[in-house]
Amino acid sequence: MILSERAIAIHNRLLAEYGAPDWRHPLPPLDELISTILSQNTNDTNRDRAFDSLRQRFASWETVRDADPQAVVEAIRPAGLANIKGPRIQAVLRSITALRGALDLAFLRDLPTEEARAWLLQFNGVGPKTAAIVLQFSLDKPAFPVDTHIHRVTGRLGLRPQALNAEQAHPHLAGLFPPEAYYAAHLNLIRLGREICHARKPDCPRCFMKDLCDYYQTVLPGSM
Repeated sequence: MILSERAIAIHNRLLAEYGAPDWRHPLPPLDELISTILSQNTNDTNRDRAFDSLRQRFASWETVRDADPQAVVEAIRPAGLANIKGPRIQAVLRSITALRGALDLAFLRDLPTEEARAWLLQFNGVGPKTAAIVLQFSLDKPAFPVDTHIHRVTGRLGLRPQALNAEQAHPHLAGLFPPEAYYAAHLNLIRLGREICHARKPDCPRCFMKDLCDYYQTVLPGSM
């Protein structure tokens, strides 16, 4: 089975087990960008607490941009690394204002996907995963975000070379799945990683992917 066929087989198995996933209500692209910066190196709960705190404390993104840096840091403390993320968010907001004259990313919808991706990637702290999340979930553009769960799970399933890091995995995995599968495959692979294919102790005995999993077929038997 060639790799793209394997990806489709895995995608179909995930759909059969989990169904078509439904993510939270999409945020406007600027909100999604800030939320995703907050999500770096933390979990969804802490991200949401920090984002809600930021929105409650400041009346607008312009207010966040112009606020005392320490006030922003304190608002986003639940997300962790606040001393890094606070200045980073304010710098991104200032840069967008300088480039566009206003804090609005709706114009990205009118750009080709790769131009929109490149525009987002120009900012410090906005990497391939952050850009891909904004493209996929706020702008309805084809992108395949790779987080720690997806990087781990796709390595075990044999969908990527083991030496490929998360940044390199973005174009590789996007090339395996058809664009119309990106949304569901992304969310279902994350679910598999959270519920079964854990980082330290994957629950292989109850996994429905055993016959499609390189880790189960090759690595696991050798370690027993």
